[in-house]
Amino acid sequence: MCVLPGGRWLCTFRAARIKEGSTEATLLTWSDDSGKTWREPARPWPVPGVGGRIGSDHCGYCTALGEKQVLAVVCWVDRSEPDLPFFNEDTEGLLDCRIMLSESPDAGETWSEPGFVDAAPFYGPVPITGPVFSLANGDLGCQFELNKSYYEPTEWRHSSVLKFSADGGKTWPEYVITSNDPQNRVFHWDQRPGVLADGRILNLFWSYDKQAGVYLNIHARESTDNGRTWSPMWDTGVPGQPATPVSMPDGRVAMVHVNRTGAPAIEMRTSDDMGRTWPEETRMVLYEARTDSQTRKKTTMQDAWAEIGDYSVGLPATAVTADSDVLVVYYAGAETDRTDIQWVRVKA
Repeated sequence: MCVLPGGRWLCTFRAARIKEGSTEATLLTWSDDSGKTWREPARPWPVPGVGGRIGSDHCGYCTALGEKQVLAVVCWVDRSEPDLPFFNEDTEGLLDCRIMLSESPDAGETWSEPGFVDAAPFYGPVPITGPVFSLANGDLGCQFELNKSYYEPTEWRHSSVLKFSADGGKTWPEYVITSNDPQNRVFHWDQRPGVLADGRILNLFWSYDKQAGVYLNIHARESTDNGRTWSPMWDTGVPGQPATPVSMPDGRVAMVHVNRTGAPAIEMRTSDDMGRTWPEETRMVLYEARTDSQTRKKTTMQDAWAEIGDYSVGLPATAVTADSDVLVVYYAGAETDRTDIQWVRVKA
């Protein structure tokens, strides 16, 4: 979800016949009346081929750069062999993923031909984890993680990465690793960096202990120098998979997350100590599924990916409206392959 200065809400989402299928597309819709009505969803940009290989736009996120100027970052996935699953269970590799950018000068109504981001020095699959974001110094940050090639037999060593652009997204020469466990035991994946009101970046991570086969609490770290260096990681004490944190008018920070300790639920908590603690008394349930738990016993990374494939509730994303309300969008449904896009507006 992206809120433009003029009040338009842009919402992108992945559409597919089945969750794990290759017939996928990123669609865009928008609302000019605070969510009362929505434009018919449509595919906003063409998807180029790479080296003669066809691709799909696996997911995409929009960022407001001005009154009507919007930048979209899109995950291109190689679909030249459409029967191949996204994740190779034998090697733990991914299909080739690349980062595309497309620009709109008119609040999302038309889009430029996508161009590819040079991810050097990283040459394996680089799936994005969220939108490009504006830093306090005027730079842009692009977030992604490192996976290994589809048939690569060596061990997968996960990292989360930010690249930086000082020229509006034309070049991305600088990068920093935001998470990497030297023992390769804990995967801090699905990073969610949010630039707060004071310019700090608070980065939240969905954390998985590969050796124990369990999800840990959400972990966090912060940067006070526009993402160039980072504090030690800390445990937030909150279970689940987070959305991007956002600042509230009274100085608190809001964190939305999906809690899967029981039936999946979309919840929100707030912190008044810069994200160190998130008291239980601040917990607000935004959505609770009428399903059984969607977690399973996990002994391998293949089990973890199979569990993700079963989820029918998740991926909350946040935005802030002009009057400082927190806008939350997520997918939800009773069945894995039949889900809705839902949204909630939390008053500031």
